[in-house]
Amino acid sequence: MARTLFQKVWDLHTVRMLPNGQTQLFIGLHLVHEVTSPQAFAELAERGWPVRRPDRTFATVDHIIPTSARVRPFADLMAESMTSALEANCRKYGIRLFDPSTGSQGIVHVIGPEQGLTQPGLTIACGDSHTSTHGAFGAIAFGIGTSQVRDVLASQCLALAPLKVRRIEVNGTLPEGVYAKDVILSIIGRLGVKGGTGYAYEYAGDAIARMSMDERMTICNMSIEGGARVGYVNPDETTFEFLRGRPYAPSGEAFDRACDWWRSLASDPDAAWDDVVRLDAAALAPTVTWGINPGQSVDVDGRLPKPAGSADAGVSEALEFMGFAAGQPIAGTRIDVAFIGSCTNGRLSDLREAARIVKGHRVAKHVRALVVPGSQSVAVAAEREGLDAVFRDAGFDWRGAGCSMCLAMNPDRLEGREVCASSSNRNFKGRQGSPTGRTLLMSPAMVAAAALAGEVVDVRSWSAEAPALAGV
Repeated sequence: MARTLFQKVWDLHTVRMLPNGQTQLFIGLHLVHEVTSPQAFAELAERGWPVRRPDRTFATVDHIIPTSARVRPFADLMAESMTSALEANCRKYGIRLFDPSTGSQGIVHVIGPEQGLTQPGLTIACGDSHTSTHGAFGAIAFGIGTSQVRDVLASQCLALAPLKVRRIEVNGTLPEGVYAKDVILSIIGRLGVKGGTGYAYEYAGDAIARMSMDERMTICNMSIEGGARVGYVNPDETTFEFLRGRPYAPSGEAFDRACDWWRSLASDPDAAWDDVVRLDAAALAPTVTWGINPGQSVDVDGRLPKPAGSADAGVSEALEFMGFAAGQPIAGTRIDVAFIGSCTNGRLSDLREAARIVKGHRVAKHVRALVVPGSQSVAVAAEREGLDAVFRDAGFDWRGAGCSMCLAMNPDRLEGREVCASSSNRNFKGRQGSPTGRTLLMSPAMVAAAALAGEVVDVRSWSAEAPALAGV
């Protein structure tokens, strides 16, 4: 019987069907970080339970760790407390911890793939919404809450209901200046922030097939923003070449055997999807969010929507909060902060593209700009290529690895009504630290151009505008 990758991986990890109709699902890889794990570990200790599979559990510090002053103890008492708790629990239970001393610390959804821990055919869980990132490798990956973190630590299993599968095909060639971030923002804009409820999203089509693993991770990362619990891409030669030689990936003949098995997991050509959506890559443009959820976006040369009665209450709320007028263009919106980083767009290819835009120019005088690599490994690679110098010379602040301003559980925060051009994944009210701060999501290249211009600009025309706008 023809099946999708989701169905194959789900069936392979099914322990049993539960009386309530849920599946007891074995978790192949459990990733933990300092913010959602302390309470889970505390509940294990209260009950005297061990960690069931420490060999399948890996930890890092990313959410609350500062990206500037990193001398211990941290000045932020909460950051120090959570980090110390994770360190102690990893020692107690024999869990591998990627902390700054290892040289491999970073955002959990960056280091998993870097280390070769993320592999096709796995079920992956982590106490973080954007765990869907790992689906780029043909894994079934989902974010979980603290009580579920406890359950996985204790049993290596979760009780979950199966999902329907929607295939999203993106065919054609992306225009110059249009990136994976624009693709996923366009998908969410079309299907809505709740459009994926009850679904796993399977991304396919020749535009997806040509994407690098970094680009695929960007798309899968934001599946959750469209309401989908899971997002994935079928594994192929691009996947295998990324994994070859990674520390935790198979090696030698075992790697070749693994590739044969991974290949077999791809959705069968005649599989029955619950829904199919098709997008024309050539019709896409650089995309910018203007509102208070990732579905409220517009092409960079477009205008903000006009509310159409009570059905558009969300549009009215967003316009009021953002201080925007219906029908105004998004281009020309003044920014105060530019942030390049996050688990969505903090990888080496993201930094390379942003640096290409920035090189030889200066950040606008009124803009505070920072670049935060997704991991220590990304930072080292970027510094080896001289990207850090490009950013510094332009007036950006080059930081240490971490989640940083994506969620502002650290000193990197917006102040007051500041407007931030951000390569992160959420533009909710208060997401970047200030309850009145405003976030415009866009690709790293678009953030770079906005930082230089001091306002939202179309990166496609940036090369022509740069001489006039540099140093504004």
